[in-house]
Amino acid sequence: MLKRKEAPVGQEQDHQPGSEAEMDPPPDYEPRYPGSGRLKDKVAVITGGDSGIGRATSILFAREGARIGILYKNKVEEEDAKKTAELVEREGGECFLLSGDVGKKAVAESFVEETVKKFGRLDIVVCGAAEQHFQKNFEEIPEDQILQTFETNVFGQFHIIQAVLPHLEKGGSIICVTSVTAYRGQPVLLDYSSTKGAILALVRALSANLAERGIRVNGVAPGPIWTPLIPASFPEEQVATFGKSSPLGRPGQPNEVAPSLLFLACDDSSYMSGQVLHPNGGDLVGG
Repeated sequence: MLKRKEAPVGQEQDHQPGSEAEMDPPPDYEPRYPGSGRLKDKVAVITGGDSGIGRATSILFAREGARIGILYKNKVEEEDAKKTAELVEREGGECFLLSGDVGKKAVAESFVEETVKKFGRLDIVVCGAAEQHFQKNFEEIPEDQILQTFETNVFGQFHIIQAVLPHLEKGGSIICVTSVTAYRGQPVLLDYSSTKGAILALVRALSANLAERGIRVNGVAPGPIWTPLIPASFPEEQVATFGKSSPLGRPGQPNEVAPSLLFLACDDSSYMSGQVLHPNGGDLVGG
């Protein structure tokens, strides 16, 4: 049985998307099972791969044989990114790191080109970079915050996918990280919820667009997961109770989400496209 760490304690971080190294307790990112070569010789790019769900996914993909390119935002995440690279290499994988804002098209293009240059190919794309901001009053959401949240969460996915498509061949897999908030909203994460709804629509539209090319597009919609975004987004008192209202009564851990991404990345899901998986602690949403 998976041993659980203690519940989150009240804490705040004053920077987005947050630092895993500062979290108490640290999230669970370790894979739970031996690898079986499901991604042998594959190359994956993962935005936001330095921490949280991205870190757990990077390590799991490496355990299954993939080489990994990770895009992280800036120096705040550099410690996390270097730690993740070490963990990927511990699994016998190779890891390429690049710092930059995924919301800038030139950064996305450079990241993809440098990864292909290093590893010679590209097979899997995980669009996971995101930011969110706590705000109770809709009319008080600043315009620059709305623009920034959409630029990171939505435009960033468009930029990365546009950059990778010339390199993806038949059998390639694109995985977009959306959220339970795309289905039921979140009254204090208004712009974030809106971006996740847009990503859900992107999965469904793009899967049909790319079907003739044999490229699959799917999504993962996590529920409340203990990642750096949580102490970087919510007031201290809300962090202390984070995830307790889920049907399972606790927040999920990143290594409880990463297997969903592995399934969609590998040939186990070869007849799935336009679908969304829901590791959300029992929240009955979806469709």
